[in-house]
Amino acid sequence: MEPRILGLHHVTAIAGNAQRNHKFYTKVLGLRFLKKTVNFDDPGTYHFYFGDETGSAGTILTFFPWEHITTGRRGIGQATEIGYSVPAGSFDFWMQRFEQHGVTYNKPSEKFGERYLTFLDPDGLKLELIESKTADSRTPWTTADVGADVATKGFHTVTLTLASIQPTAEILTDVFGYTLLEQHVNRYRYATDTVQGAAYIDLVEVPGEARSVTAGGSVHHIAFRVKDDEAELYFRNKLLEKGLQPTPQIDRDYFHSVYFREPGGVLFEIATENPGFTVDEPLAELGTHLMLPKQHERLRARLETSLPPIG
Repeated sequence: MEPRILGLHHVTAIAGNAQRNHKFYTKVLGLRFLKKTVNFDDPGTYHFYFGDETGSAGTILTFFPWEHITTGRRGIGQATEIGYSVPAGSFDFWMQRFEQHGVTYNKPSEKFGERYLTFLDPDGLKLELIESKTADSRTPWTTADVGADVATKGFHTVTLTLASIQPTAEILTDVFGYTLLEQHVNRYRYATDTVQGAAYIDLVEVPGEARSVTAGGSVHHIAFRVKDDEAELYFRNKLLEKGLQPTPQIDRDYFHSVYFREPGGVLFEIATENPGFTVDEPLAELGTHLMLPKQHERLRARLETSLPPIG
């Protein structure tokens, strides 16, 4: 059987203040802080990972927090909305919580027969809570304030805003095996049947929209999940056959990655399930230590004093 894309693996975005970012996602949204490491290409900057208990693919939201980053602008050529699956009936809890913590949000609305609640993180990143109309049996990470009856279960949808959806749709369907599930006006929902959660990509076509500016509050890239290295190299070869220019496979310590820019301008990644987040920390201690890529271990003494404290 040919390898399959298994929905979303992770989404990586850009933040400003590191402590503010950490507090919002752990204290307000109630995600688990999975990993405190640094940007491979800029080791003076953190790379944070948030998700469920184990860092399951399809739950992982990561950030590069650059302290003095300017604010980005949503527009074409960008992933513009990140949707989380939540239990039905949880919106009253979340709206009250957003009021309590001064979070900007809109009243619930509906698309494709599902209610959703839009809100912004402290850097202006646009997120949604979605009451999925299909079953989502994923076990959420819970906290004292955010219980299982309201907690996020992982990704539901990522939305891409594009001048024209056709070239991007062809990557989703011809290479990644997604199918067009539904359309409403200029929004097209594509789905994979390989996983229950994190299975949807929405393409929004707005040819007159201004081009995006990627900075604070922007999605940097979205990553699609494959089982292992063999599957990743299979899809890399398919991309080469399409005339695209994927990178060689890169070891990111917790998964292996291949990157390419899809025709609409969005940076895509293919990421493996292996080796996972417990490769360098026990499950119970995830996110409690500064973990450095081996090439940056020599910088530990300096980084432990120069990186801002998190807690």
